[in-house]
Amino acid sequence: MSGTMARVWKLFSRLRPTESRRPASPAEPRPKKRTHNLFEAAAAYVVAGAEDDQNGIDEAATWVSPEALSFGVNELACRAVIALARERDESPATVARTLLGLPAA
Repeated sequence: MSGTMARVWKLFSRLRPTESRRPASPAEPRPKKRTHNLFEAAAAYVVAGAEDDQNGIDEAATWVSPEALSFGVNELACRAVIALARERDESPATVARTLLGLPAA
């Protein structure tokens, strides 16, 4: 039984935090990596595109997967068309075609 207890003690002693595993000082905490959700990425991507900011486009494109970015941009477009349609008292189809410079259907 003492061999088992020694192994358990050894395991738990490895899991305990030691001085070497702690940050250098309380004044220098580890920087936390900020994660972005797909809607933040989509908004930043679209805004950067509207402002012709290639660096912003490239950065926002790295925040989420291409599939998630595509979904977020699509959701943003849908919400924007609906909001403009309500504001203009027009149908979403009319607003979308107008924004794209297409003739009325």
